[in-house]
Amino acid sequence: MDFFSVWHLLILLAIVLVLFGTSKLRNMGSDLGGAIKNFKEAMKGEDEEGGGKSPGPAAPQNLNKKGRGRIVEGEATRVTKASAAKSKKGRG
Repeated sequence: MDFFSVWHLLILLAIVLVLFGTSKLRNMGSDLGGAIKNFKEAMKGEDEEGGGKSPGPAAPQNLNKKGRGRIVEGEATRVTKASAAKSKKGRG
């Protein structure tokens, strides 16, 4: 027996109609259509403004007073129980 037969789908549709009602479903459909329309218009506008070019890399947002970004250099190491115990011994 099929999991999604016609009868299953009809029963599911009836439950959805009872839960949400026809007015909510109608409003949801028009909202979804409007969202898709606005999305298409926005994409169309980007193509016209940008000339089809992809944007360059984004400027760093965390700039200091001189306008330079903060650069942090370091080395990644794996910490194991043995190396943690060794570093604790060396401190004391």
